[in-house]
Amino acid sequence: MAQPTQLDPFSEVRRDSDAGAAFVLESKGEWWHAGFHLTTAIVGPTILTLPYVFRGLGWGLGFTCLTVMGFVTFYSYYLMSKVLDHCEKAGRRHIRFRELAADVLGSGWMFYFVIFIQTAINTGVGIGAILLAGECLQLDTFMDCTNPCSHPKLALDCLLSFFLLGFSKNAPPKDYSLESSKSARIFSGFTSISIIAAIFGNGILPEIQATLAPPATGKMVKGLLMCYSVIFVTFYSAAVSGYWAFGNESNSNILKSLMPDNGPSLAPTSVIGLAVVFVLLQLFAIGLVYSQVAFEIMEKKSADVKQGLFSKRNLIPRLILRTLYMMFCGFMAAMLPFFGDINGVVGAIGFIPLDFILPMLLYNMTHKPPKTSIIYWTNISIMAVFTGAGFMGAFSSTRKLILDANKFKLFSSDVVD
Repeated sequence: MAQPTQLDPFSEVRRDSDAGAAFVLESKGEWWHAGFHLTTAIVGPTILTLPYVFRGLGWGLGFTCLTVMGFVTFYSYYLMSKVLDHCEKAGRRHIRFRELAADVLGSGWMFYFVIFIQTAINTGVGIGAILLAGECLQLDTFMDCTNPCSHPKLALDCLLSFFLLGFSKNAPPKDYSLESSKSARIFSGFTSISIIAAIFGNGILPEIQATLAPPATGKMVKGLLMCYSVIFVTFYSAAVSGYWAFGNESNSNILKSLMPDNGPSLAPTSVIGLAVVFVLLQLFAIGLVYSQVAFEIMEKKSADVKQGLFSKRNLIPRLILRTLYMMFCGFMAAMLPFFGDINGVVGAIGFIPLDFILPMLLYNMTHKPPKTSIIYWTNISIMAVFTGAGFMGAFSSTRKLILDANKFKLFSSDVVD
């Protein structure tokens, strides 16, 4: 572990002059606030992709991967909270991922790697949120339905629709077979694993823990338990009901499967319209949560902490910079209409390194468990397995993105599976 210098670079004195910390990352919350933030960051409309994940893995592997990666991420986030608690007890409370990386890993290439990965994740989530919002608005337009939750309600709505659809005379024939080619099955499997990583992923846990009023020790564990209780209800219901209803015809946005190109809508338009509105509301929350890292960086560089949050000196640059950032994300979302593919790429190159590998490395470096201990080798094994899965997932997801790019023009209004 890199030894901290005599002058703590993250001291409260310096934070008093840090506009990013003062204006964006306010430490006032309780454990349930962290629980809400974690739930918003993880349990979002991306669960609509889970039937598509099962399409690439099948029932057995789908259940196995979803369950194993759920346990691994809970364990990973628990270790990350322990690392943050360890640093806080040593007098170094970190409110940013990059601060934690600099403290534990030093200021070498690993530090910049963490910054790059976290930036890619947050930008990718912003692009994906806008892309999914546009796709849902397109569905709403096609339905000519303007009827106007929280994400658990969305999952229950979808579950009911898929359950009723399964017994409907209009239900499509169910086929749960995988692709015939062995290589295609392997690529689809690793792409699906990458998508699961993106769905479970949360690349902003230090920033979420930073919102807790000090001391933060132990509060994140309660927040994680709250979050994963919601995950258990929503993830399995959406995955099982959607894949059961549509099989290998499941779309990367399962709501689109309810409105086939040919034939009538397979669910009442009021239900789809309600789901669309709930998706949009949740996307607003997700976009805001994941944009905080970019906004905090902008505030730190552009704002003057000595002047008020809403002073003209700070308000005008804030509006300009945040608008430009959202315009960039919107431009990329319009240019690359590949929701499922983007999920896979972001999961493989972003969430797997940051959420499935780095927490174990940070824990081993800070807590230094004996090399003969179970926890040490558990962490090493998880890092090794998901390093391989990350490389394969990055290759398979990028391959699929390239193959799909050959089918569509830039700025196409059709979103590919």
